[in-house]
Amino acid sequence: MALKRVTMQDIADACGLSRNTVSKVFNGRGSVPEATKNLVIATARELGYYQYSIEGVTGKRQNGNIALLTQHKLMGHSFGVYFLSSFTDQISRFGYTLQMYEVSPEDLTDKVLPALLDLEHVVGIVGIELFDREYINMVCSLGKPTVFVDCYPHVVESLIHCDFVSMENVTSETVIVNHMISGGARQFGFVGDVEHCNSFYERWIGFCGALNAAGLSVNRDLCILKEDSDLYGDVDWMLEQLDALPYMPDAFVCANDFLAIKIMNALKRKGLSIPSDVMVSGFGGSPESGVVEPSLTTAKIPSSDIGRFTATLIAKRIQQPNFTHHWTYVKTTPVWGDSTR
Repeated sequence: MALKRVTMQDIADACGLSRNTVSKVFNGRGSVPEATKNLVIATARELGYYQYSIEGVTGKRQNGNIALLTQHKLMGHSFGVYFLSSFTDQISRFGYTLQMYEVSPEDLTDKVLPALLDLEHVVGIVGIELFDREYINMVCSLGKPTVFVDCYPHVVESLIHCDFVSMENVTSETVIVNHMISGGARQFGFVGDVEHCNSFYERWIGFCGALNAAGLSVNRDLCILKEDSDLYGDVDWMLEQLDALPYMPDAFVCANDFLAIKIMNALKRKGLSIPSDVMVSGFGGSPESGVVEPSLTTAKIPSSDIGRFTATLIAKRIQQPNFTHHWTYVKTTPVWGDSTR
């Protein structure tokens, strides 16, 4: 079913304004208060009105397929769900068709595209949940417009020949750690494989930087930094990791909400109280973070906004192949739960 194109009247109705006022904003005619102008433009972007999707990307219908490559099923976690929904909606508005391909372990090893992907009929490639450096370099060498969402660790220390979009990690993690320090924490542990992906690595950088700035040491003996695997989802395994620590830290900073909730479950199994005995923070702002007991201090990732932005960026890259490559960080926001003091 074809998507209904957003009109000026739709924007006017959403803003509670007249169509004439919206028209004045778009055409630059007549006097419109700055606050009203900002409201109209923000609403136009939110609804996907072509003129305000992204500067330089037109609303003209295009023909072509966007290949989305992923190593993991995106519907298995909240970021993937919200990203995919908004990305699909926005890319459809530009007239492109989305085709998803799961990259198998064999594809990664052999550095080849999924067998069903016909590169000749693909006009652009988007990679998400792909963290293999050599595979990413292979995809970037294909000569197709390409955007990666997150990437392999230390990506900012290399030069990838494609566009790159990520949630902001360092600042929000720094703010969260400082909040825990102000709540009395002095001994910290970090949970997660910091070499799993660039976002995990940058959260580790924010964690270490905040401790160093406060004159506190980073004690790896209090951290759980094992290689990423399904074991992190096993509470019994997490209990074994806690029991192996020389002593219990005042706080655990976790690379995402999933890990934070597993740590909280393990701490409860040990009879410890959160946050009076141990504080815990996550990252992601998943729906589970608000319903777990106690509610989780985390950083909210604007997954839908990242999806829309990625769609507009790949559309612009297709239309303007020589457009300067963009490395974009989308702001995240700390959310204070009851898991910290």
